[in-house]
Amino acid sequence: MSPLPHFDNDAVRKADVLLEALNWIRRFRGRHVVIKLGGSVMEEQEAVRAFLTDVIFMEAVGMRPILVHGGGKAINAAMAGAGIEPRFVQGRRYTDDATLEIVAKVLAGDICQSLVDEIIRQGGDAVGLHFDTLNCLKGRKLMLPGSDGAPLDLGRVGEVTDIDRDLLLMTCREGRIPVLPSVALDEQGGKLNVNADTAAAAVARMIQAEKLVFLSDVPGIFLDRKDPSTLQSHLNAARCRELIRDGIIDAGMVPKVEAALEALEAGVGKVHIIDARIPHSVLLEIYSNQGIGTEIVR
Repeated sequence: MSPLPHFDNDAVRKADVLLEALNWIRRFRGRHVVIKLGGSVMEEQEAVRAFLTDVIFMEAVGMRPILVHGGGKAINAAMAGAGIEPRFVQGRRYTDDATLEIVAKVLAGDICQSLVDEIIRQGGDAVGLHFDTLNCLKGRKLMLPGSDGAPLDLGRVGEVTDIDRDLLLMTCREGRIPVLPSVALDEQGGKLNVNADTAAAAVARMIQAEKLVFLSDVPGIFLDRKDPSTLQSHLNAARCRELIRDGIIDAGMVPKVEAALEALEAGVGKVHIIDARIPHSVLLEIYSNQGIGTEIVR
């Protein structure tokens, strides 16, 4: 028997990775995934560029990604430049008319356009869907109860009540990646500042997406944030509610997880919370047999 020819072990490992991904690529072909990009990771340009490369890959192998983004730190910087002091009510940014114009400009004019431009620069195709192009998110003013039960005045803060479903799905079918800043229009055409987590969950819910992915600057849900070994790779809805009740899921993670649970109830397949700072975190979570963040199922 003749000796085996020399081969590159690294090349074989790469082939094994592709074969592992093949099953998942087949499974998710033609399915929609809504990805919310936010947190301090948006300030890390290299991490954002690498993430967008992953999104282009997903679209190229047949998945239909939809991006929803916020931009809290950039909004704070723009407000400081305008001499406006941010004010928060129950964790929501109080949004008067002056603040709303800054929010709209930063999200739609700056961040959304920069994401679209970078996707196109890398050879993909993308379009921003918002009040200045073709609007997708529709909403109404958000009313939260105060400690005395009376409604709180949040200004021009809203919640998503509907989407232009046909526009969104048609954009995906055309092979373009929709990018949606978290600004909705009300029935009178007025702009509303919407929490990006809840906006992404609403979109996923209304199209019954296969997956809803929250990309942030945390690896997922921990039972003890001081102990990395307590990262939970898999949780169901009932367990999440227990962790919220016990205060283990707290602070800014609560609205994220509550939005995730609403999406699951409406038919979204799975919700993932992953760290965008880890290279190729989206691909590792979706196209490998062992993910790296926290997946939540119904």
